[in-house]
Amino acid sequence: MLVGNETMVTHFVLLGFPSSPAIQVVLFLTFLMLYSMVLLGNIGLMVLIRTSLQLHTPMYFFLSNLAFIDLCYCSVIVPKMLVNFLADKKVISYAGCGLQFYFFCTFADTESFILASMAYDRYVAICNPLLYTVMMSPKICTLLVALSYFGGTLSALVHTCFAFRLSFCGPNVINHFFCDLPLLLKLSCSDTSLNELLLYTYGSSVEIMSSIIIIISYILIVTSVLKIRSAAARRKTFSTCASHLTSVIIYEGTLLFIYSRPSSWYSPTSDKYISVFYTIFVPVLNPLIYSLRNKDVKDALWKAIDTKIFAH
Repeated sequence: MLVGNETMVTHFVLLGFPSSPAIQVVLFLTFLMLYSMVLLGNIGLMVLIRTSLQLHTPMYFFLSNLAFIDLCYCSVIVPKMLVNFLADKKVISYAGCGLQFYFFCTFADTESFILASMAYDRYVAICNPLLYTVMMSPKICTLLVALSYFGGTLSALVHTCFAFRLSFCGPNVINHFFCDLPLLLKLSCSDTSLNELLLYTYGSSVEIMSSIIIIISYILIVTSVLKIRSAAARRKTFSTCASHLTSVIIYEGTLLFIYSRPSSWYSPTSDKYISVFYTIFVPVLNPLIYSLRNKDVKDALWKAIDTKIFAH
């Protein structure tokens, strides 16, 4: 499309992982298997929490939302990625690119807020157990989740609106497997200084604010747990937090590394492989982390299996 003397971009080419056709098929099968694990693990976890009365607690309410978000933001990226492994033209329309980035940003930032809410839940459960039912009532839990989605949606709207008001009139090849903001800014022929400022301030503040809430919650938790005289009780209390802390470190660590650096530090090739970790491996690992290290989830799973077996 021509605007003045400039040719405006109507689509983008997602470079993905350039390799021979045989390697592309291997990559397709590998990521198809990983995506199947994301679907099975997260849908299975949501169904288990929904159907097991013993898991109808605030912690598992947040966990079911985490599983839903992992499923959504992985599904925003992976299906198009799988198609491109087998396609000759690895293109995505201008509108499709905008929508992919918007939904990815929405769910990615919402996950950060949900992880912060889960840390607050663990803080209340361990440091104020007598007030837990009051401080984490169904109404408050629903409000925290609603605010998490609102925060993620607002962040995505800000970044998407400011990114797609830019002009793209030159190269249209994105050295990535999805439409990521830092690489889109590099392709623009407009002034992107405001977008970069938003990314490093507003964008990073979402992850930093969530991380601060999580760090403060765990400092208070550790302080409280160290006062417990029984070593067995201390171990049990720490074990209930280990799954969440593992998930936080993996997810927040990679996001802060990718999006909180100056643009001159970006390395499209290495960042692309790091992005695989938080867009695909985190949704694969979370159901495993929260089930294998969680006695309540394992007990509910075995009970569901036994009920199913005896029902037949």
